[in-house]
Amino acid sequence: MDEPTTLFDSYEHDFNQLINDVKQKLDVDSAVGKDVEARKAALRRVELILDEADEMISQMQLEIQGIPKSLKSKYTPRLKNSQAELLRWKKLSREVHGKLQRGELFARSGSRFGGVTSDEPYGTADDRTRLLVGHEVLEDGTRRLQESERVALETEEQGAGILSSLRRQREQIENSRDVLHTADTSIDRASSTLKRMIRRMYQQRAVIASMIVVLIVVILLILWAKLWR
Repeated sequence: MDEPTTLFDSYEHDFNQLINDVKQKLDVDSAVGKDVEARKAALRRVELILDEADEMISQMQLEIQGIPKSLKSKYTPRLKNSQAELLRWKKLSREVHGKLQRGELFARSGSRFGGVTSDEPYGTADDRTRLLVGHEVLEDGTRRLQESERVALETEEQGAGILSSLRRQREQIENSRDVLHTADTSIDRASSTLKRMIRRMYQQRAVIASMIVVLIVVILLILWAKLWR
């Protein structure tokens, strides 16, 4: 019974280490300054780490299904806290990534149209329109990512429920198989007992028949002796 909790604790420990790594790498502004490529690399690494953390959550969901009910109430809140922590850092990662993309978009627009003037700090009206459109596209992409993440979480929960149901069904099948095996053993024993009883019955019949034959012979001998002597 201790194995499921041990594995859960191990996955939770790995998850916390991954989240700590994400915390360090998301501080991209202070860590790499204005180096855009370094910031991109850091964000790509963060995405990979978050994927690993997501895998740890999936493993924790699987392990919690096998934890005894007496302990599950202690581990369920820990799983939910880890899920909330993962969602929070995924959201922050998307925000930092969107901020970086918007910064690049502003930089490209400024270099393409000859920079900005003091009268128009954000460029011309056309430039601002393009930037607004780009910003809306980014926000739409963010919303789609959030929706996809929500669907993925719901799918994971449904998958965990299905696995739990399959595990219970497997236990029921194994119990039924054990019962059938026990019944089969009992039937074999009963059949052997009946065979022994039948053999003994035939043996007793043979003995009785032999005794009867002997008695008849003895009676005939006695009668012969009395009548013909």
